[in-house]
Amino acid sequence: MNLKTLTPQTNEQRFDYDATFVTKKIADTLYDWLPNEPKEFVVVCIGTDRSTGDSLGPLTGSLLHKRRHEHFHVYGTLENPVHAKNLVATVETIQTHFADPFIIAVDACLGRQTSIGSIIAKKGSLQPGAALKKDLPPIGNVCLNGVVNISGYMDYMVLQSTRLHIVMGMAETLAQALHYLHRRLIYPSNKRIKA
Repeated sequence: MNLKTLTPQTNEQRFDYDATFVTKKIADTLYDWLPNEPKEFVVVCIGTDRSTGDSLGPLTGSLLHKRRHEHFHVYGTLENPVHAKNLVATVETIQTHFADPFIIAVDACLGRQTSIGSIIAKKGSLQPGAALKKDLPPIGNVCLNGVVNISGYMDYMVLQSTRLHIVMGMAETLAQALHYLHRRLIYPSNKRIKA
């Protein structure tokens, strides 16, 4: 696998999940943030299939897992979700199996009405369960948050009543973006990436 030269970028980028060429733009942003030295890449998709709004991570993980990427190790699918009850054990498993991996964390989040449908790519870790006031360890070298609904009053109920349509659309966008990122890791000199 070839790696690229790191170019300076901002620490956060926002994208509309259904914008033109959004998957390539997300992939390009993440690619610019990857380390120069070879690493194992682990994608941790956080959430549960028992809540529509919180299913963004497992849906993304399942879509990504189907493609069987040789350079991505995926944790968190609909069949085997990574959630509040097993996150610490999952992190321990990752630390046991990989020496200093580069972790891409994916999770749903709540935000403003005008932000619904936004995908936020950010350098650094995410704080899972923050919307529901859960005390979970931060995870990720970079993270992808999908704003699935509005925050404020009764966040748990808001996550439960989130429309599956928007969550599925965002999961497809994230999985496709990560697929493009994987292609760039294998073929870094290609200007055009084929699906």
